[in-house]
Amino acid sequence: MTIDPVCGMEVIASNTEETAEYEGVTYRFCSTDCHDLFVTAPAEYVETPHPHLTEVLGVAVPRLPYGRAKGEFDVEIREPGTLGVGDRVAFTKAITDDDVRKFAEATSDTNAVHLNDAFAEKTRFGRRIVHGTLVSGMISAALACFPGLSIYLSQNVEFSRPVDVGETLTARCEIVEALENDRYRLTTRVENEAEEIVVHGTATVLIDELPE
Repeated sequence: MTIDPVCGMEVIASNTEETAEYEGVTYRFCSTDCHDLFVTAPAEYVETPHPHLTEVLGVAVPRLPYGRAKGEFDVEIREPGTLGVGDRVAFTKAITDDDVRKFAEATSDTNAVHLNDAFAEKTRFGRRIVHGTLVSGMISAALACFPGLSIYLSQNVEFSRPVDVGETLTARCEIVEALENDRYRLTTRVENEAEEIVVHGTATVLIDELPE
């Protein structure tokens, strides 16, 4: 089994020809992005435990620099090293046609309103729209920006408006209550570029410390 030293994913040799040499060893990568990160600091990725984890405010978060996954995140933690009420994260990305089609393939949700233009034009929406659960999945992406390992316990979601293919969305999560045993209640929402809420709700998560 060949493992990408940047993101830690298994590399299928037939899917990539990206390689790099370091100290006599040939490394293979899942994507050009991971290859380019590696060549900037190969020693870091070879010699450091969990080098792929992202560091925020001096604390590691479990987000991988996974070459094919795009998006930007922002973190506001009042006291680095601890979590409490008012701490928040945000994650922003454009939902592409490729995202929609890969989500349909992964989940087998091939509803024509998401995939077929001619069909979707005849619906109340008048065009194709993004799967609602793909949109709400951005909340999960935002939660992975918190320091520690966020584990979903519950999520309540309301869908306010449809999302067009190609729209840029921002998921925002804020801790509103610290519960017992490292559990937290959060408000969650996803907004479009006009700052209109497309999805909103609440979540309860357990946030463990990252493994050593």
